[in-house]
Amino acid sequence: QVQLVESGGGLVQPGGSLKLSCAASGIIFSIMGWYRQAPGKQRELVAVITRGGSARYADSVKGRFTISRDNAKNMVFLQMNSLKPEDTAVYYCNAQSLLSRDDFWGQGTQVTVSS
Repeated sequence: QVQLVESGGGLVQPGGSLKLSCAASGIIFSIMGWYRQAPGKQRELVAVITRGGSARYADSVKGRFTISRDNAKNMVFLQMNSLKPEDTAVYYCNAQSLLSRDDFWGQGTQVTVSS
């Protein structure tokens, strides 16, 4: 059974930092990443990373967010610095099966940036 469990969300002031974690289990994953969905908006890519460590970021988070992963533990992380109110959203962990290329999603974790 494939499971993705996110943690680390919360309320933070503008300019603050948060680190999201996602623990994946069940199969081996190729690409892992983070997406977010703000109220009234479509879900959008935040950052993705391959097993080899190549990362891609949305323009809106470049220079502020850093994605990383631990293949041995099947985990992916998102370090978020210099947070802005517009970063407020539910953040979802995503992982793609190495064999089938099926996509799997976590349940989401709320990040709220507000003073």
